[in-house]
Order: sequence, then structure tokens, then C-alpha cells
Amino acid sequence: MPVLKGFEHVGMAVGDLDASIAFYCDLLGLRLLLRKRAPDGGAELAFLDAGGGQLELAAPAGGLTAAKDLPAGRAGVRHITFCFDDIDAIYRRLMAAGVTPVEPPRDAHTREMLARTCFVRDPDGVIVELIER
Repeated sequence: MPVLKGFEHVGMAVGDLDASIAFYCDLLGLRLLLRKRAPDGGAELAFLDAGGGQLELAAPAGGLTAAKDLPAGRAGVRHITFCFDDIDAIYRRLMAAGVTPVEPPRDAHTREMLARTCFVRDPDGVIVELIER
């Protein structure tokens, strides 16, 4: 049986690649690994190192509309999550930068796994969870 070697990446479509790179790299601390145009000349791509996997951003030439939250009762991705050593500090940094809050830092409901959690929105409206173990 094949052996899983690890988590690789999540691909996301974004409306403004520069704004998304600024959010994920400048504010959250991911590291830009590669930025290039797709081989077909359409979307511009960026791969960001998240420390345990990557985030692939694809910005189509025509732009996109903002993301919509996943409705209750529908399968799909609800949010993406990044782990920090101090979510209160990162939350304050994001609020000072004008990031849209969803839920301020609080004790996690899953205390068996996490200590604290909070939620914000990225430039396209995608919900981003920040956790502290």
C-alpha cells in the first residue's frame, strides 16, 4: 500500500494576487516560493510556504467576485487554518491592518486539541481561522 508522505497544498482562486500575497505573506508570515503566469497564459500563480504545506493562489486574468460562505447543509471547505504561538497578538496585528474580523480570539471548543481560536477574512472574503495549540 502506498505511504502518505505529508500534506502538500491547497489551491485557491483569488481576485487580486498582490493583495492576497500581502495578506498571507506580509501579515500572516507565509513565504512566497514562486510567482509565475500559468502555461496557457491565463491565470497568474503564486505558491506560498505555510510551514507544513503550501497555499497555491491562482488569479485569473479577468478577476473574480468575492467568496461566499458555505451554506449550512452543504459540503465543501468552510475555512483554512494557520497555527500561531499567540493568536491575540496576530489578531491585533490584523485588526490594525484593517482586516475584516469574523470572531475575536476565544477559548477553543475543541480544547482536547486546541487552546484558542479566532476567525478573520482574507481579501477575497475567505474565512481564515487562526489557532493556538
